[in-house]
Amino acid sequence: MPSHHPRSGPGRRSFLVGAGAALAALALPAAPAMAAERPAGPFGRYGSPSARLSAKTLYVHPGGLGDHTSVQAAVSAASGAGWTLVLAPGTYRETVAVSAARTGMTWIGASGDARDVVVVYDNAAGTPKPDGSGTYGTTGSATVTLQAADFTAHAVTFANDFLRTDLPGNPGTQAVALKAQGDRSAFFHCRFLGHQDTLYADSMSLTAFARQYFAHCHVEGDVDFVFGRATAVFEHCHFRTLVRTDLAGAPYGFVFAPSTARANPHGFLASRCRVTSEAPDGFYKLARPWVPGSDHTAWPSLVVRESVLGAGIDAVAPYADMRAEYPWQEQRFAEYRNVGRGAEGTVPENRPQLTAGQAAEATRAVYLGGWEPVAPVCP
Repeated sequence: MPSHHPRSGPGRRSFLVGAGAALAALALPAAPAMAAERPAGPFGRYGSPSARLSAKTLYVHPGGLGDHTSVQAAVSAASGAGWTLVLAPGTYRETVAVSAARTGMTWIGASGDARDVVVVYDNAAGTPKPDGSGTYGTTGSATVTLQAADFTAHAVTFANDFLRTDLPGNPGTQAVALKAQGDRSAFFHCRFLGHQDTLYADSMSLTAFARQYFAHCHVEGDVDFVFGRATAVFEHCHFRTLVRTDLAGAPYGFVFAPSTARANPHGFLASRCRVTSEAPDGFYKLARPWVPGSDHTAWPSLVVRESVLGAGIDAVAPYADMRAEYPWQEQRFAEYRNVGRGAEGTVPENRPQLTAGQAAEATRAVYLGGWEPVAPVCP
């Protein structure tokens, strides 16, 4: 999907650029000084248009030094399967859609630091479409939509910088950075930035059990910012909850909101992760179940294990209902050997725990069912 309108307002275009103070708005540290260690040229060790890694490698550079200046233009040019896109450092303000036919696509941030390569836009669910046909809705708000199987990304930031003040009084504040629907989608050392509904880990249909893998990634937001019906495994990831100036008290939001199909034995698994917060202690819930109108039979599933839960998580009551008719206690929520102030619950019935036997089945290998994600290999 191409960009729909020019972004107005001072400073927003540089809001998420690489290192520096602009990142403070989303609670990220400045990028380390790594320039001296990186190979020369905008594409680093990944070649160039004159020295391609392969015939199916395309180079994207916002200043015109690659094959294309936008990510969507490169995706459109990469028809068929097995393409690699090398993205030079820069901010790509656009929406991008990878269709189901473009299987086996890989995106590589050329610098190796996701803070340098940012794909960002600012549509929200309540944003009016330019043609007057209504609003985008949650799905339509996504900066990047991935439908193809076997997609891999390394060192790329997916962001939606919509702010609630952009649409004052409008309840459609869901603003997706990434909607992933394809099976065997893998993300290594990537960032997902937004506020409400940042990362939509989904599938192509109710009966499609898409498997997704996130390793050493950073995800941040406030309301339900990791949600959907995919089987999604998060390993060594950092979840960051944001402060909210529009609310006077807790809760500010929820980290996870799975909507797992009842027939799917596996939903979200967070293993050896950490949850930190810039909000006051106890102002966030760990999760709530999402039973969407499109699937009233959904049976949300979440396991958080061997992770560090910071003080921002409500340790006494870490779970809540989204709707009273679907209480969280009737869902598949459990923890195992978590530590940190947010894990120090004093009400056992509010913190379901796996047994050792159950924990042996709550692993990456079991959830991904024989698929072994492989990170792109540097040449």
